[in-house]
Amino acid sequence: MAHNQDKLLDELLQDYNPEEFFGQEGLLKQLLGRLIERALETEMNWHLGYKKNLKEDSSSKNIRNGHSKKTLQSSSLGQTDIQLPRDRDSSFEPQLVKKHQRRLSDLDESILSLYSRGLSTRQIEEHLAEVYGNTVSPSLISQITEAILPELLAWQTRPLDSLYPILYLDALMLNVRDGGILTKRALYLAFAVNLEGKKELLGMWLGHHEGAKFWMSVLTELKNRGVEDLLIACVDNLTGFVEAIETVFPQCKVQLCLVHLMRNSAKYASYKDRKGLMNDLKKIYQSKTLKEAEIHLNEAEKKWGKRYPSIFQMWRSNWKNIITLFDYPSEIRKVIYTTNAVESLNSCLRRVTKTKGVFPDEDSVYKLMYLALRNISKKWTMPIFDWGLALNRFVIEFGERVTKHL
Repeated sequence: MAHNQDKLLDELLQDYNPEEFFGQEGLLKQLLGRLIERALETEMNWHLGYKKNLKEDSSSKNIRNGHSKKTLQSSSLGQTDIQLPRDRDSSFEPQLVKKHQRRLSDLDESILSLYSRGLSTRQIEEHLAEVYGNTVSPSLISQITEAILPELLAWQTRPLDSLYPILYLDALMLNVRDGGILTKRALYLAFAVNLEGKKELLGMWLGHHEGAKFWMSVLTELKNRGVEDLLIACVDNLTGFVEAIETVFPQCKVQLCLVHLMRNSAKYASYKDRKGLMNDLKKIYQSKTLKEAEIHLNEAEKKWGKRYPSIFQMWRSNWKNIITLFDYPSEIRKVIYTTNAVESLNSCLRRVTKTKGVFPDEDSVYKLMYLALRNISKKWTMPIFDWGLALNRFVIEFGERVTKHL
C-alpha cells in the first residue's frame, strides 16, 4: 500500500516546480479541490444508501440532483472552487464542508475571531506569532477579513419574517475616515424579537448622521425584504421618528425608549438633584396603572417643575408614546418598556469599537460589526423570559394580525 502511494506521489511530483505546485492554479490547489469533491460524493453515497451511477433503491424517493458551485477560501491557497453534490429533497447535510461554510483552515477562523474582538491587523499578527508561532503578513490578514464581505452581503439582503411582534431601532455613533477626513457616522441597527421570542438582528446600515429620513429608508428596506407587519416599535425621541414608522407601518404602535428618555432628562438636572429627580421619574413608568402614572407625573412636576421645566415639557409632549406600555400586562411591559435588549447589544458592540478609535473606511465598520454580531448572536438560542405569556397577550390584543403568521 505504502509502495503504491509513493509511486503515485513520484508521478505527481515529476518535474516538480515549487512555483507551479503552490501557485494559484497549481497542482496542490487542484488536488485539494478534487479531494474535497470525492469526499463529498462519498458522503452523498452514505446519505442516499447507494453509489453514484448505480441503480437506486426503488424504495427511496430521494435521488441525486446535480451539483452546485461553491467557492472556499483558504489562507494558504486562496480561493478554491468545488462542485457540491445535491439531492432532490435537499436533506443532504455535508460534514466536511458544512452549509454556509466558506473557509477551510483553522488559521482563517482564528484571524476572524481576533478581528471580531476589535484587534487591529498589527495586533493579530503579533498575537499569532507569539501564541502559535505563525508568521502571517498584514496583507494576508486583510485578505481573509475581506473574504467575509460576500457573506455579509448575503446576510444583509436575506428574506425576513412577515411579522415581528417587537422591533427596537437605535443607532451607534462611530468615527470613520472618508477620503482621509475624519467624520462622525451613525450605525443604524434594527433589532427584533421574532414570533418564537428569540432575538434577531435584522440589519445594520451606516449613515452620515441619525435622522428620521434615513430611518424611513431602513424601514422601507425591511418591508421590501418581506416584513409585512410590526406590532410595537421601541425607539428614542428623535424628531420625526414616530411619523416615519407610521408612514411605512401604519398599524404599528410606538413606545418611546425610557432608557433614552431618562438619560435625556438627566442632562438637564444638576448633579446634586439628579438622583432624587431620577427616582421620582422612575415611579412614573413603574406604576401599575395609567392613572397611577399620571399622579406620579403631576407630583414630580410639582416638586421639580419650576427648577427644570424643559424636562416635564419633554415628558408631556411625548406622553402619548410614553404610555403605550400601560395597554399591556406586566409580562409584555418587561419586554417593551425599555430597550434593555438593544442597550445590551450596544454595550457589547461598544466594547469592541472602543479599541478601534477610528475606522479607516466603511468596509472596516461593516466587517468588524458583522463578525462581532455573529459572535453575540450565538447566545440567542432561547426565547426571552415569559415569552409564552407575552405571545398569548399579543394574540388576544392583535388577533388575526398575529394568528395568520403563526
